[in-house]
Amino acid sequence: MSKKQQTQTSDETLQAGSGEPVITEIHGSDNGEASSHETQAEVDSELMDLQTALGAAEQELQSYKDSMLRMQAEMENLRKRLIKDLERSRARALEGIMNDLLPVRDSLERGMEVDEETTTVAAMIEGKALIIRMLAKVMENHGLKVIDPQGQVFDPELHQAVTMAESVDQEPGVVLEVLQKGFQLNDHLIRPAMVVVSKSPEGN
Repeated sequence: MSKKQQTQTSDETLQAGSGEPVITEIHGSDNGEASSHETQAEVDSELMDLQTALGAAEQELQSYKDSMLRMQAEMENLRKRLIKDLERSRARALEGIMNDLLPVRDSLERGMEVDEETTTVAAMIEGKALIIRMLAKVMENHGLKVIDPQGQVFDPELHQAVTMAESVDQEPGVVLEVLQKGFQLNDHLIRPAMVVVSKSPEGN
């Protein structure tokens, strides 16, 4: 072998031995592709997790919507039942009052049928007094209370002063006369008593 051939062979051997840059370049390309694949896999995994979480959230939201609709339907049904129960209660209460008032009506009708020629005035007055007592008893049984404040201290929450009158016998602010009785129904004022209230005489 000539010296030139030996030198060429030696150069080829060195080039083969010093081929690290080529190997390094190939290895670097493989690592980049692997890293890219790993990053894409992570993105895909996160995307799947987000899609799963979104699906779960949508299901939960739909469940809340269904629960809300059921609750609204139940509340509406409850409202209707309460209205019906209230109407039935009012009807029963009114029926009870009417039943209690029927004897009073019967007495009034019998009073209209009396023979005026044979019935005395005293008997008619007694009959009317009996009917008034019957009516008062019915009203009392249903929670009606009469306000008759004759001689009591004037109470603006229960009495309405129509006028004032001088009085030497009573202190100022006392009910001298009841012009119209008042009424309370179950402690609720439905009509104040119309009264005349005392005041000090002029000059005192």
